[in-house]
Amino acid sequence: MAKNHRRWFVAFATPYLGDDPIEVSAGLGDYAAEWLEHAPRMTLTEADPGRLLALKERFSANHEVTIRELMLPSDETGGHSAAISYNVLEHIEDDIGALRTMRSLVRPGGHVVVVVPAFPFAMGPADIATGHVRRYTRKTMRIALTRAGLEIEKLHYANSLGLIGYYVSTCLLRQLPGPGPMVKFYDSTVAPVTRLMERVVRPPFGQSVIAIARRPVN
Repeated sequence: MAKNHRRWFVAFATPYLGDDPIEVSAGLGDYAAEWLEHAPRMTLTEADPGRLLALKERFSANHEVTIRELMLPSDETGGHSAAISYNVLEHIEDDIGALRTMRSLVRPGGHVVVVVPAFPFAMGPADIATGHVRRYTRKTMRIALTRAGLEIEKLHYANSLGLIGYYVSTCLLRQLPGPGPMVKFYDSTVAPVTRLMERVVRPPFGQSVIAIARRPVN
């Protein structure tokens, strides 16, 4: 994974982790490995058996990490300080149900941090190949979070230049994302420049929608 991009996106959730966060669909644990520097303990979940095994192997020496299976949506509940979900909801037909599960996994006042791909016009072969069923806008994400019973604290786009590059490469040139010169150039040059720009001005568009929400206290 592109290191500069990952560090940029890690920072969106870091202030909201609290003392006992849970990551929903943690993949191979690349984000979690960095969040663990900021949280005393963490629970990582996966629905895919292969990735679940990889997580157990990767974090086997860390006794502050709990690994378990979780399929969304679910009726499971918990008392976590935060639930984090990066690039997961776009794969799930019942995204409202998935968000309600995340709401139920955190204690009252706990945060739900979600990152999803933005703008339906950018849905192309790469999305279909990776199992995406939708892309979001700020409006559709606001509706989904509200219907799931969450209070929105922040909702914005990120990675404006990344969206342009993604659309050109995957929708116009019909390429599939993967390691190569374009990814290296993006991570070494485009991502750092875009991150600096967006610290000053929130863009009106981006490759991702970033949502910070909270389970109501009452």
